[in-house]
Amino acid sequence: MTYIHFTEEQKYRASCVDLVEFLRRQGEKLIRSGPEYRMASDRSVTVRSNEWYDHASKEGGGPISFVQNYFGLSYPEAVTRLLDGEQGRIYEPASRKKEEPKKEFIQPPVGREMRRLYAYLLKRRLIDREVLSTFVRAGLVYEDEKYHNAVFIGKDEHGVVRHAHKRSTSGMGKTFRINVEGSDPRYSFHWNGTSDRLYVFEAPIDLLSFLTLYPKNWQRHSYVALCGVGEQAMLWMLEQAPGIRRPILCLDHDAAGIEATGRLKEILRERGYSETAVLQSIHKDWNEDVKARCGLEAQSAEEHPQLMAAPEVCKRVCAMSTTVKLDRLNNEVPQLIEQYRSHLHWGRFDQAMDCMEQASALAAAACRRELRQLGMAASEPGEFEKPLQSARTTVPKCPRLGRCRRAPNPRGEENSGGQMAGSGRRICGRPYPI
Repeated sequence: MTYIHFTEEQKYRASCVDLVEFLRRQGEKLIRSGPEYRMASDRSVTVRSNEWYDHASKEGGGPISFVQNYFGLSYPEAVTRLLDGEQGRIYEPASRKKEEPKKEFIQPPVGREMRRLYAYLLKRRLIDREVLSTFVRAGLVYEDEKYHNAVFIGKDEHGVVRHAHKRSTSGMGKTFRINVEGSDPRYSFHWNGTSDRLYVFEAPIDLLSFLTLYPKNWQRHSYVALCGVGEQAMLWMLEQAPGIRRPILCLDHDAAGIEATGRLKEILRERGYSETAVLQSIHKDWNEDVKARCGLEAQSAEEHPQLMAAPEVCKRVCAMSTTVKLDRLNNEVPQLIEQYRSHLHWGRFDQAMDCMEQASALAAAACRRELRQLGMAASEPGEFEKPLQSARTTVPKCPRLGRCRRAPNPRGEENSGGQMAGSGRRICGRPYPI
């Protein structure tokens, strides 16, 4: 297949074509809709200047993608059409590069000693000696022979090593952590227990730090370090142990960890795990909590920016919900959501936020009306604000927000590794997207 090359100047001119004038030249009838125009032949499509948006398929873009989609043309044909027949240069294609085979996994050679491994994990990362020794005896942690890195391995259901995560132990130069090339992400560093709980962490040291904090009877439960935030290892553990019905997400207490927690929780919900819980460290991660317990300086937790804005949004929505009228509720909410999507597409973020807050206020007012009919309504608006703030309000491009529980639980069960209930620490001590 030949390749047609267009210069950057040609592509720029094609991307700047006014779609309103272009469609009129094509004989398309347009209907004015505020600052935009709708196509008479397809009223779900609006155009403005050199942008388009299809409200039915929730897709949009510039002139080139528009001509490709609605005229059924290839990219070169679309650019040529937009440039009134101006052609690009034609080149013969280069020979296709062969796909390189996946590199074979090779386990890093086991070193003859563990001196640097123990020094790093016990003295610098403050891991409990007995916890670490348990994993060393199981052959899951060792020091590699050549570079003296700490190696955390994962085995498949047959006991074959399929994954290795390396972390430098040297205090000199820049530290690094990396998955060995060829590792299968399903089999990252983990521990198989017998209970119905699976604790999920980002990194092996987070896992070991958590067990350092809560060592009582920890072997009963299952644990997995994702060595990142991918879900493969977590799902594999659940497939191998159908008896696990209580996944517990223990990812880092920062913006990335909070977002990953929300994504993993949704994946688990889709697979029928309705009892998924979340544990958050007080500081940035579980090893920082270990440092704080030992009286050392610890890195603070980082809240998600949208979570920090949620209380103020809730307050505004609650105030609006006392003044809105519900006579056209069924029509207004869909219209507001449609306007929100349109504003978001065109980059009008303030207007999009206003639409979402109005829709949320209508929903809250409708909830209050239903509760009143059931004889359960709060007597004061401020009382209604409490459950609303607890449930949180959805803000643009953010998952639903929820509030967590505190230890101990009312049934007196053990939480986490067995000591959480008696420790007085928070379980999911802060709100997070769910």
